[in-house]
Amino acid sequence: MIVVMDPCGTSAQLQHVVSMLDEMHAGYQVIDTGARTVVEIVDSNSGIDRSRLEQAPMVERIGSSGDPVLAAARGAGDCTREIPLGKTASIGGRKLAIIAGPCSVESEDRILETAHAVKELGAVALRGGAFKPRTSPYAFQGHGEPGLEWLARAREKTGLAIVTEVMRCEHVELVAGYADVLQVGSRNMHNSQLLSAVGRQTKPVLLKRGWSATLQEFLLAAEYIMASGNPNVILCERGIRTFEQYTRNTLALAVVPEVKYRSTLPIIVDPSHGTGKADLVQPMSYAAIACGADGLIIEVHRRPEKAWTDAFQTIGHEQFRSLMTGLRGFARAADREL
Repeated sequence: MIVVMDPCGTSAQLQHVVSMLDEMHAGYQVIDTGARTVVEIVDSNSGIDRSRLEQAPMVERIGSSGDPVLAAARGAGDCTREIPLGKTASIGGRKLAIIAGPCSVESEDRILETAHAVKELGAVALRGGAFKPRTSPYAFQGHGEPGLEWLARAREKTGLAIVTEVMRCEHVELVAGYADVLQVGSRNMHNSQLLSAVGRQTKPVLLKRGWSATLQEFLLAAEYIMASGNPNVILCERGIRTFEQYTRNTLALAVVPEVKYRSTLPIIVDPSHGTGKADLVQPMSYAAIACGADGLIIEVHRRPEKAWTDAFQTIGHEQFRSLMTGLRGFARAADREL
């Protein structure tokens, strides 16, 4: 059980709640993240007078300790948060945000060529991995800081915001020095230390759903970031692992409207990782916008068959042009702008 204090509550009011728990001989711990204070009751065998606690000054609510979605929770009348993408774009408003680029940054010339191409076709941000988590230890792991430098130069040339992954706590400051948005990948969604580390800096965070994570776990991962002080979290549905084998993952699009129901955080969809098949990227992009996604993140490469990573799920520049052309009708139908 947790006692959630109102953010405007005073230390005296918190002490009043603590004194009440002492009178009830309850075991508890006070958790103050800076953004929110809660009191977790850890001794469930105590005789807790719940109604008395609920009536205490500045107690917002009492809930289960297994369901503490607080910072990201949507209340009556709340709107989706609009989060900046660099200096000129945002995500969560009426305008859809399209993020596009290669899975990994291969060279300065290649990333710049794709940056110009996706910018011309309507993308507002460039994706590209300078640090790459790979299943095999013998696969290309990314260029590291030189890759970040190439991304920064692509931003200078095109004005696109830069979205790139950070994999380790000790890299957060480095990546934040180059990127506009820090991506936490599927493998790291459960890495609470990394989530707290990106929460302690000011750049927006794009959080990808773990491939076996429940929606509740997904939202609580976002809560780690927000509880550490960073309210600018963008959720990303990228497919979950199921028994199905004709696609790389199962793209669980029902999570999009459910997130809109439960949370104020914007959510985008990754049809590239979500399907693992280039021919499915376009139709699943349309489906994502139709069900309420705030944007897309798509793997695009000048020559997909030559891509160093994830070639089978990457589309080319002309395929991206076709996708963006077709997307306009779906955006209008969803009362969104492209």
